[in-house]
Amino acid sequence: MIKPIKEQIQKRELIHKKDLKQGKGDVNLLLSLNKKYPNASKDFKWQYLFHALRLYYHPELEKTIRFHLHESAVQREFRKALINSGLNKRASCYTLRHSFATHLLENNYDIRTVQELLGHKDVRTTMIYTHFLNKNKLGVKSPLDV
Repeated sequence: MIKPIKEQIQKRELIHKKDLKQGKGDVNLLLSLNKKYPNASKDFKWQYLFHALRLYYHPELEKTIRFHLHESAVQREFRKALINSGLNKRASCYTLRHSFATHLLENNYDIRTVQELLGHKDVRTTMIYTHFLNKNKLGVKSPLDV
């Protein structure tokens, strides 16, 4: 899993260098960050790992910038992958989030840790995931759990 991420970082760095040579390559940062660190928007460490393919002219900043990959693009690719997998299941990106939370709780992670990872303001929202933990009292495992 680490190798594909490292490859993505290398690809992204090449694209960023190309953008910089063309006088582009900024990312959209909070105005307060732009004021405090005027060159941060060009620094590679602030670049999105999964970026939008198109550049966008930002009239307020008077710069051509690059945004992150839009969530609809990720959802579209997820749907394609699900169809190509041959699984006859309904699933979405949210299913991955739900599975992540459930697996953490099944593995005895603290509910507050899960709350923080999911970005829930109220622990009661995170508690919704705990009702799945009591469903499998007999210890029966699905073939997909292997």
